[in-house]
Amino acid sequence: MGAESYRRRAVNLLPTITTVDVQDQAPKVAVLPIGSFEQHGAHLPLITDAAIASIIAREVASAYPVLQLPPITIACSHEHGTWAGTVSISARTLHAVVTDIAQSLEASGIRKLVLINAHGGNYVLSNIVQEANVTEPRMSLFPQGHEWNRAREHAGLVSNSHDDMHAGEIETSILLHAEPSVVRPGYETADHDGGERPFLLTEGMKAYTQTGVIGFPSHATAEKGKAVLASLTKDFAHHMAVLGGEKE
Repeated sequence: MGAESYRRRAVNLLPTITTVDVQDQAPKVAVLPIGSFEQHGAHLPLITDAAIASIIAREVASAYPVLQLPPITIACSHEHGTWAGTVSISARTLHAVVTDIAQSLEASGIRKLVLINAHGGNYVLSNIVQEANVTEPRMSLFPQGHEWNRAREHAGLVSNSHDDMHAGEIETSILLHAEPSVVRPGYETADHDGGERPFLLTEGMKAYTQTGVIGFPSHATAEKGKAVLASLTKDFAHHMAVLGGEKE
């Protein structure tokens, strides 16, 4: 299938609820998907992280009384340098955008926010959450590392989170299940072991991969992707309980 055919396809990233829906639901918690716009090798789109964050938010919103927000699609992808198509904003800009969104939500009566992050380079989100919770639990970051690891184990993934860092088994599996039309042929032979990456922040991704892949997409299946999402959706209950949105 040619690039033009893929270009015409769109992932369902945006919620279609109306103001009346939100008024009737009266949610106490909102979920904000945060991804990136960065290279994911030849088999996954630039929107991969934003798509996965939105997919997780979609699953969560179908299981819990939360307000699903549209995604932040461009974030902190500086480790990808000048790879074609990659676009970044600064950490300070992402900080400002997220805190502005939280303040706007509060003005409309929603005081609790969960940041659903699907890009590892968005380090500043941890600081935003820390700052928001000085006086009381107001914000949470999801999924956390132990939740990703539990989802991998639940789904029977072959790889671990370090070795399967980018465009690998877990990301490809989630998209094969939830949005298979965006996964291009070639993932079956795209595996790359990036080894230890002690100077990733200094040298960037190109020091450890020529294809953009660090991981093992050949092991990906739609069934694994479904199981990963089921595990994450179950774990979200803990965040609702901590924020007071719903008891476990």
